[in-house]
Amino acid sequence: MKKPTYVIEKQSKYDFDKTVNLLTSEAERREWKVPAVHDLQQSLAKSGKTVKPVKVIEICKPAYSGQMLELNDERIMSVMMPCRISVYIKDDGKTYTAIINGAVMAAGQPGKIASVMKAASDETFEIVKSVSL
Repeated sequence: MKKPTYVIEKQSKYDFDKTVNLLTSEAERREWKVPAVHDLQQSLAKSGKTVKPVKVIEICKPAYSGQMLELNDERIMSVMMPCRISVYIKDDGKTYTAIINGAVMAAGQPGKIASVMKAASDETFEIVKSVSL
């Protein structure tokens, strides 16, 4: 039996900055909000750590998050909000993206949680596919 993949990594067709910009634009085109882009390389540099470029793009689609946050028992899933797309450079010099596989994480959850998480995950994956090889 194949072990589920909880994180999906894809190589980008583009360089680091273009990947971040294209992902942000694609998310907004699909009516996702982009509340923050975290520059982890810059944050770690403030603590004296040197790492290759890493940015984490936070995205949120009220059509999905509202369905979870308006319900009492489903609100617990706020710990996984907003959705995130990581963009980073590896030692091979290539740019990669990573997302949580929400469809796998949603498996076994109560109906509303599973359906909303799967829909959000599927759309996030489509956003990432727009830059993937």
